Amino acid sequence: MHIREKLASKEAAGEPSISFEFFPPKTAQGVQNLYDRMDRMHGLGPSFIDITWGAGGHLSDLTCEMVGVAQSVYGLETCMHLTCTDMPLEKVDQALQAAYKAGCTNILALRGDPPRDKETWEATENGFRYAKDLVKYIREKYGNHFDIGVGGYPEGADDNPDVDLLIDHLKEKVDAGSSFVITQMFYDVDNFIEWVKKCRAKGINVPIIPGIMPIQQYASFIRRSNWTKTRVPPEWMEALEPVKNDDSAVREIGKRLIADMCRKVMASGINHLHFYTMNLAQATKLVLEELGLAPSDEAPIQRALPWRPSLALGRRGEDVRPVFWRNRNSSYVARTQTWDEYPNGRWTDSRSPAFGEVDAYGVRLKGTNEQNIKLWGEPKSIKDLSEIFVRFLEGKLDRLPWSDSPISAEANDIKDLLVDLNRRGFLTINSQPAVNGVKSSHPIYGWGPKNGFVYQKAYLELLVPPSLIDELVARIDKNNDLTYHAIRKNGELRTNTHDSPNALTWGIFAGREIIQPTIVETVSFLAWKDEAYRLGEDWSKCHDSSSPSRKLIQQVMDDWYLVNIVDNDFHRNNAVFELFTDLEVKDLNVEVPGKPETNGSTEQNGAATKN
Repeated sequence: MHIREKLASKEAAGEPSISFEFFPPKTAQGVQNLYDRMDRMHGLGPSFIDITWGAGGHLSDLTCEMVGVAQSVYGLETCMHLTCTDMPLEKVDQALQAAYKAGCTNILALRGDPPRDKETWEATENGFRYAKDLVKYIREKYGNHFDIGVGGYPEGADDNPDVDLLIDHLKEKVDAGSSFVITQMFYDVDNFIEWVKKCRAKGINVPIIPGIMPIQQYASFIRRSNWTKTRVPPEWMEALEPVKNDDSAVREIGKRLIADMCRKVMASGINHLHFYTMNLAQATKLVLEELGLAPSDEAPIQRALPWRPSLALGRRGEDVRPVFWRNRNSSYVARTQTWDEYPNGRWTDSRSPAFGEVDAYGVRLKGTNEQNIKLWGEPKSIKDLSEIFVRFLEGKLDRLPWSDSPISAEANDIKDLLVDLNRRGFLTINSQPAVNGVKSSHPIYGWGPKNGFVYQKAYLELLVPPSLIDELVARIDKNNDLTYHAIRKNGELRTNTHDSPNALTWGIFAGREIIQPTIVETVSFLAWKDEAYRLGEDWSKCHDSSSPSRKLIQQVMDDWYLVNIVDNDFHRNNAVFELFTDLEVKDLNVEVPGKPETNGSTEQNGAATKN
């Protein structure tokens, strides 16, 4: 969706809106950490994010990759920076095509700063001299596909302090086809408001978005202000100088100063605030809380679906997902990215030759071997394994191999039942309680349009030892309301379903057909099975090849069944758990023996490495 449309929608509703800027980190771990932070900051409700572009396209491939991930995996409306500096036409075309394929529909077109090895800016041969030329080129080549923004400079630019002349240039960029403006950071609100008036007087009538830089630390605040030649009101310095060595006090005072500045900006008639996060969350969150713009736990953001929709070009209409990837959204989107297109927005055609392929999609366990051993320890018995799962259920661990995120509040209704099941040696991977017609605005279960009602069936997915599978299946078959799938890593599927999708979650909304966004189906379960066992094997390989922990986890992966059970009577929770009454995994405390290393080497992740 275009940024100008989002702004217009919020304006019409009389609601303020926000957006965040991020930049590509320098390390692979930094990139992953930033994805996690972007995902968490999604909960603050940004209308969009933007991702910067280095001078000369430095880190440009990473910018394009991050735009694709933000759009497709995290469902964040993304605006990609694109600069002229040291950018030949071929590279500009590659970047625009990458954005197009990612489903990105917003570009911030900038001239950019000169690279560090050049003192003055110069156009690249066959490149663009000014941002207006880049705007014109994008508009001519892509028509209205991209909403194109440009930069505004209320206090002048490094190489041109003439504010009035820069306003003339801004008018030229707007006339060339840009449809919104994002300003450089500022702290002098009165000057900004006067600058906006001058822009309007010149006929610049597109939305102007103020760039807000929160105050993280005193030293960084001074450094950035000096670097950008940003004017700081004297009263700000008087407030910050006495506490400059106390970071906590600086953030507290800075929070109030920035919030007051934002209030004056919004009082002048501008309803959208764009935060330069510097890839950090806390200072921005503090300002939003001070302004009352951060969602509270009591009033969460209304979800359109139970899971976060992708904004990738080929998936925007996707409104059905298998439950198996409930806790691995990134994995699901990444591994199905090149599967055949979704017919009418539904689950992909299982006849596709690409369906179910697992190796090509980078399925992997999060974290390093050392991090995972520190997190989950070194289990030597089934009881040790079950205690890891119990700790996760109790909120003492923030992830498991099969879940990238902490246990959700939705599990509270069945937490005691899950803990009991794991303590008896069954290892639960995924579950949901039954829900019978709660309002779509419900803070935990709600999703979809307001004034609707949502439902869901009780669901349980777990690992079961082979010694108990026949008894479990026999109990399931005695209850006509229960359906299941069960399979070992290299075994044949056992199921009592009719190989058709079974809706697990559905919603009823005024004036709309019933929406059934979460399903269980055989072909998806078989694709998930490969990933589920792969994740467990990756966990085992965090440990030395001869260690008891590796042998234990690998034994579970080789022998145990992956089972899912659905109770099709959505009025109850207990039937699924009653199947396990008086069932318990034998030999919970028996430890798997290991032998000490004798060759001075260990094997990790399948490769021998010297100690």
